[in-house]
Amino acid sequence: MKIITISIFPEMLEQMWAYGIVHRSIASQLVSAISVGCGMVMKPEPLASAIRWAKTENPNVPCILMSPQGRPFNQKLAQKMALYPGMILVCGRYEGVDERICRNYIDDEISIGDYILTGGELAAMVVMEAVIRLIPGALGGEDSAEKDSFENQLLEHEHFTRPRCFEGESVPDVLLSGNHSQIKEWRQESTLIRTFLKRRDMLEKRIFSPAEYTILKNWRQEIDAIIETQSVSGADSLSGSK
Repeated sequence: MKIITISIFPEMLEQMWAYGIVHRSIASQLVSAISVGCGMVMKPEPLASAIRWAKTENPNVPCILMSPQGRPFNQKLAQKMALYPGMILVCGRYEGVDERICRNYIDDEISIGDYILTGGELAAMVVMEAVIRLIPGALGGEDSAEKDSFENQLLEHEHFTRPRCFEGESVPDVLLSGNHSQIKEWRQESTLIRTFLKRRDMLEKRIFSPAEYTILKNWRQEIDAIIETQSVSGADSLSGSK
């Protein structure tokens, strides 16, 4: 994948390329990334010139403007963009870019959220990070990205590392058992618990697997048992009922 960014502060983006997954992907030639600075890109003439040059260097790829007016960026869109042969990311500044540039040079507009940034550089970094890590080989393991939050419309399970005990809290015994079947079941339940507590809306739209459905049924039985215990012990009297 070849990425060209256009910004009046290209050094901001170049710093990102020196670290982490993005750096490794560039070093292993999975990704090629360059940044173009062209003075006050908010003026249409230098911006148009920069985009024309970028399209010559990176033909047949979308030219994308980072804009709060764009369509929302999410994991599904990142997956789609990871299949692109490349992209040109235009980083606006201050009040945006000349409308004639948008009409004649921009293929798509993307927003990373409903808030305002001074410029599009940080948004471009977010998009690049999310997209590059989905390119096969970028993370090292072919299934690494598939286990991330949002990939299967659930949040990722809890993670633990050494030491075994930290400030009075221990790593769950099942994770140290060596029983891969039980560890898998624990991770499935941890994933559902996290999603229920933090992003319940994701569960409302999900079609559950048989294993997930079994976990939810067990929860319901345990909750019903707790409610029944409270009823028997006199919880109804607290509400004034007789």
